[in-house]
Amino acid sequence: MSEEGFDDDDGIKIENVVASTTLDRRMPLDRIAIYLENTEYEPEQFPGLVYRLEEPKAAALLFGSGKVVCTGTQSPDMAKEAVHKIIDELREAEIDIPNKPEITVQNMVASSELEHTLNLNRIAFELVGTEYEPEQFPGLVYRIDEPKVVFLLFSSGRIVCTGGRTYDDVRNGIEALKENLREIGAL
Repeated sequence: MSEEGFDDDDGIKIENVVASTTLDRRMPLDRIAIYLENTEYEPEQFPGLVYRLEEPKAAALLFGSGKVVCTGTQSPDMAKEAVHKIIDELREAEIDIPNKPEITVQNMVASSELEHTLNLNRIAFELVGTEYEPEQFPGLVYRIDEPKVVFLLFSSGRIVCTGGRTYDDVRNGIEALKENLREIGAL
């Protein structure tokens, strides 16, 4: 799959990647908020500083503990690029970042189309691991253990996959979903 986050040959589109790191030092958030543009810091409402990057387009939460959570990118490479850019900008603000932190992808959200309408009532009845309350939400929630991902299935055939940490998790999860739907005759 492409590392740039656009549709691949299977019609899978990465919508969002969440990555995190720890900078191994306390962060002076009040000072960072003054130095960096595009920040929001209201400690009485939320303990972290929100920092919005233009390129790559992303949002990051910086916490006083040194933890950084980056979201909004469309590939792991873009997430890592965003975190490295944040670290560079913190260093320009004369904040000592002692090491090259390890960046971990926590979650990828992807979407795809099954190109079939789905009978969600039938799927909820026949597949183990589903939750479906149409009066609360129009989608069916389906969890699988290998890979450990969660799906939202819609009657239109649109699906959203969350919980994967790699492209393979997403792709393999979607293949497992399709196989499980075929086994019950829903696809």
